[in-house]
Amino acid sequence: MFLPLSFRSSTACRRNGARCGQASLFVLALLLAQPALAQEAPPPSEENVGDIDDTIPPPPPDANLPVTEDPIISDEEFADEVPELADDDPALDMPLESIEEFERRLAAEQADAEPTEGQEAPLGDPALADGDVVEEIGDAPITDPELAAPLPPLETFEVEPVEFAEEASDTEVVEIDYAVRVDGLEEADGQTEIAVIDQFEALSALYDGDGEADNLAQVSARLTEDSLLIQRILAAEGWYGATAETRIDRSETANGQPITAVITVVPGPRYTFADVIIDADPTEPADLIADNLAIQPGEPIVATRVQGAEAQVAIALPEQGYPFAEVGQRDILLDQETGDGVYTLPVTTGPRSSFGGIRTTGNLAFGADHIETLARFERGELYDSREVDDLRQALVATGLFNTVSVVPEQSGELAPDGTQYATILVDQDAGPPRTIAGSAGFSTGEGVRIAGSWTHRNLFPPEGALIANGVLGTREQGAGVTFRRSNWGQRDRSLQFTLEALHSDYEAFEAYTGRLSGLVTYVSTPIWQKTLTYAYGAQLLATNEQDFDVELGERVNDTFFIGGLTGQVGFDLSDDLLNPTEGFRVTALIEPEAALETDFIPYVRGIVDASGYFPAGDALILAARARVGTIQGIERFELAPSRRLYAGGGGSVRGYGYQQLGPKVLEPNPRFDPEDPEDESDPFLIRPIGGRSVIEGALEARYRFGNFGIVGFVDAGQVYEDEFPTFEDIRYGVGVGGRYYTNFGPLRFDVATPIGRRDGESLINVYVSIGQAF
Repeated sequence: MFLPLSFRSSTACRRNGARCGQASLFVLALLLAQPALAQEAPPPSEENVGDIDDTIPPPPPDANLPVTEDPIISDEEFADEVPELADDDPALDMPLESIEEFERRLAAEQADAEPTEGQEAPLGDPALADGDVVEEIGDAPITDPELAAPLPPLETFEVEPVEFAEEASDTEVVEIDYAVRVDGLEEADGQTEIAVIDQFEALSALYDGDGEADNLAQVSARLTEDSLLIQRILAAEGWYGATAETRIDRSETANGQPITAVITVVPGPRYTFADVIIDADPTEPADLIADNLAIQPGEPIVATRVQGAEAQVAIALPEQGYPFAEVGQRDILLDQETGDGVYTLPVTTGPRSSFGGIRTTGNLAFGADHIETLARFERGELYDSREVDDLRQALVATGLFNTVSVVPEQSGELAPDGTQYATILVDQDAGPPRTIAGSAGFSTGEGVRIAGSWTHRNLFPPEGALIANGVLGTREQGAGVTFRRSNWGQRDRSLQFTLEALHSDYEAFEAYTGRLSGLVTYVSTPIWQKTLTYAYGAQLLATNEQDFDVELGERVNDTFFIGGLTGQVGFDLSDDLLNPTEGFRVTALIEPEAALETDFIPYVRGIVDASGYFPAGDALILAARARVGTIQGIERFELAPSRRLYAGGGGSVRGYGYQQLGPKVLEPNPRFDPEDPEDESDPFLIRPIGGRSVIEGALEARYRFGNFGIVGFVDAGQVYEDEFPTFEDIRYGVGVGGRYYTNFGPLRFDVATPIGRRDGESLINVYVSIGQAF
């Protein structure tokens, strides 16, 4: 965008020398002389009234005559011309009569006046010659007979209705075709970082018209508009004296069309900086402003560079300990003879400051103590506006405010290092703390899943939330309640306790589970993506689950009591949480647990996930993922089915149903009726039973165009009964997906099919969710 800078000229009067001052003195002398000149002019008469302006003498022929300080008329001459008043005149002591008295006296004098002999009666009527000032209109005779004649009736007038001309329906609008030619812009185009010709063509009214216009006047108007546009573009790049002439050329036309709209540009000299002056108090370091003002003498005066350099100064000073700095209005003095410009920038730095205390006002959600927990700066540290912006974002992320502002204010208190403490003022306007949220998804194998929650985010201040949640789906139903303390003793750390009941009905198992858990988390959020994350906690589970008994050859119900610890650590160097385009992530989960229903049987679950993202152009991203998991210290059938390892599904190996990879068993179908000859259902069911080790991998090619994208992928994986993966019988799935990118992450729709499909496996599997698959 072009933004021409204002400037002032230094050569307006310099080339005229002393002539400017002499002309001004002459005008002043002429104004002083006018009262006397007017007095000496003869009074107007019938002979000279038309020439009254000629009585004012013309100005002196030589404007360089010296100006004297002697008066035009002396005091003695003025006194002689003033008439003398008699001291004993009694009229001088009489009070002035009012306007009403004056009007009554004047009327009486006119009434007593007799008409002069020989004077004609007004309008030839003797009745009006009696001198009366008031006459009754009714007493005056009517001498014109037409005034006494009656008016003719309306019917005698002939009135014809007005007929409007009809618009011709077959009128053909003849459009004008035109071409555009710009001459003289090539020289300027080669001297700028941004192509002037391209910038003009992008904004031009002529080019926007695609060579067509309704009439010649429209082409002319576009020419005028574009000539001004070129001058503005060139001025923004330093050509302040550019001219642009326009014409319509018909020399190369046949039958009058197409015409050529021609703009002839003369850029003139390009102005450059002769000097850069910073008008500011000393700073620490001394060159703080100069280092951030990225313009140097000899550079062209480009508007965007000047504005960008000033913006950088306005940003850098608060980041380096000057929170109250203000950048003033620039002054660029151009010299039209040399083509140079002297740039002056006034800057008010204000006191160099350090962080002081925190003060909060308004409708409070929590107090200053909790704000100090959110702040990443300490009292006495050099002021940095980036830390203040970070605190503002942390307050917004709590979700507890309608509005919140964080600004510094001067305290007047000096710190030990000589800086001044800056108090951080937080003005709060607490918003509604309750939230209702919901989500929905679908995938083959899991079916439909709808989840909702009700949250009071500040029921136990500060940031103590109570959450009630529920899930209703094809495979899951349940409810729970959670207490969560956000920013618990430390920024971004949370403490939560959860009590929930859940019913799960999958092909691998059916379970009724109650869970009580406590967890401390430090994880990434959509606002802050952290490099290092962690979580640790403990949980107790009581679950009644249906499992397949190999010895009996049928499903049986069993109850499990499990106690365990949880520990997770993550390392994230990707560039985005929901839509990464480069970098990598690694997460490790370890869960020491014990089966408590009969004997104490300890075991350990461990899973490692890793993913990487590699840009292959502006729109193509290659992504890869790997996962390895193991369970050590327990036999598979001593482990609750819900705690075993599974693979398959939208977040695992696409192309297969949820939990469909790995060891399976063939069991009788309880819905099959062998006595019904019309029952076409399979007499046996193939069901997964899970395992103690898993391996997964995936490759994706993600291509984005605008807000949409397409993805091609290959997934692989398998679950094994052994404690470690054997890498045998790895299964593959392939598919394509669509993406719609929103401001909170991409919406995902994937369709996949298994390679080497086996009995019981679906040909097509569909997955719908938010965010990339990994």
